[in-house]
Amino acid sequence: MPGDSDTLGSSLFAGVCERPLLKGASALLAGSALPFAFAPVAWAWLAVIALAAFFVLVAQPSKRQALWSAYLFGLGYFGVGVSWVYISISEYGNGPLVAVPATAAFVSLLALFPWSAAYLVRRLRPEMDGVALWLGLPMAWVLSEWARTWFLTGFPWLFIGYSQVDTTLATVAPVFGVLGVSFLVALLAGGLAWVVLGPSLRRVAAAGGVLVAVLAGLQLLDREWTQPAAEPLDAALLQGNIGQGQKWDPDYRDVTLERYQALTEQQLGADIVIWPEAAIPMWYDQASEYLAGLETLADQAGTSLMVGVPVREANGRNYNAVVSLSDPSGFYYKRHLVPFGEYVPFRDMLGSALDVLGAPMSDFTPGREAPVLQAAGVPVGAFICYEAIFGAEVTELLPEAQLLVNISNDAWFGRSLGPLQHFQMVRMRAIETGRDLLRATNTGVTAAIGHEGKVIKRAPQFEVATLNVEVTPRTGATPYVRWRDWPVLGLIALGLGLLLVSRIRRHQRAGT
Repeated sequence: MPGDSDTLGSSLFAGVCERPLLKGASALLAGSALPFAFAPVAWAWLAVIALAAFFVLVAQPSKRQALWSAYLFGLGYFGVGVSWVYISISEYGNGPLVAVPATAAFVSLLALFPWSAAYLVRRLRPEMDGVALWLGLPMAWVLSEWARTWFLTGFPWLFIGYSQVDTTLATVAPVFGVLGVSFLVALLAGGLAWVVLGPSLRRVAAAGGVLVAVLAGLQLLDREWTQPAAEPLDAALLQGNIGQGQKWDPDYRDVTLERYQALTEQQLGADIVIWPEAAIPMWYDQASEYLAGLETLADQAGTSLMVGVPVREANGRNYNAVVSLSDPSGFYYKRHLVPFGEYVPFRDMLGSALDVLGAPMSDFTPGREAPVLQAAGVPVGAFICYEAIFGAEVTELLPEAQLLVNISNDAWFGRSLGPLQHFQMVRMRAIETGRDLLRATNTGVTAAIGHEGKVIKRAPQFEVATLNVEVTPRTGATPYVRWRDWPVLGLIALGLGLLLVSRIRRHQRAGT
């Protein structure tokens, strides 16, 4: 790995962009451009370029200006990338007066993650040489992404690895997951930044050599990690297209139930019929008679039903659930809930003060287990909406599950970037696990995804639709299912640990 000690502050970039305001504007622009690497635009190459711009800005001589640029980059990145938060709160929550400060606070918090990556490397490698660009910054960036999987219950949205679902870099996902893909993108960005900061034939040749080595290594990983376990199944995915403003309106309940019943009766005879998240806008016990009638019809036709419905128990616990009406029947309770969407945090301290941001029916309780359901004689791993963005949690359903099912209600995203970004992350789950994946949503994106992440078939958004598709149950476990994120985290710990040791030794030598 290149490790020259050139003074990067005297580089081409520093000569072109010396003014703090111009550097700040460049950082904001680069961060704002990065979301276009993701769906729906999906300019995957832009992820390398935008992240390289971030690394260049972080490497400038002034530490203060570098960190300020890192924070502005984060503001642009998340300000554009999660702009759907404003739409969700404004249109389906409590209006612009709540949406503006809530979105601004959220984006400001998320912007601290790129800032923290920059701060860490500036501390460990103040000279910001080739080692910092090729090793420190890529690892610190991925570490900041991993921190977002658990910080304040987690928000792992827009990991740069997701931008590569349609590129050859995605072949690393079944082995090292989306964080492994993020590391490769960051590594290439580090090489590009290294060349930009000191352009020379030697640097171009070295960076080109690393690129060739990466591509050659990916070819070794391009293989089948799982195998077909049974004959293909015929599945029907229902998309009711119930408006978010109508979904929980009692006056609209009968229309909803009649729509899903009619769509289901048209698909009797399929192996599996799948409804979206909370397709039934009432408690499971309240809908028992309705569901019993559907179950009888489905059993007579040899069809398994999987339905999204909230469940309440006598002990006062409420769950967002997937119910399999097959024989045997089963329940999956959503384990990773959305703060302020499905429950109000700090309820014991704040009482009803934040109910304005809470769940539509009642606070939900997280499920504690990851049971595999049965449908059409196949073990099915189900997960609900927000859970799709937590790759390591989805692997808890594997390797027992031979088919994955994701149900969701993305209507609260509105006509924003959100649904397509969410769908892109679901595709990564199929790649990581080596399983075909069925996704039924209220307003879209409803689709079937092959075990390599390719879209088999997709329904149009914001329409009442039924998607008929054939999928194949699969068996076996990818390396990622077995290892999860531990290899990537171990590599990061080793790399940043070496930088820390080097920093300590240099400090000791300076003191003697």
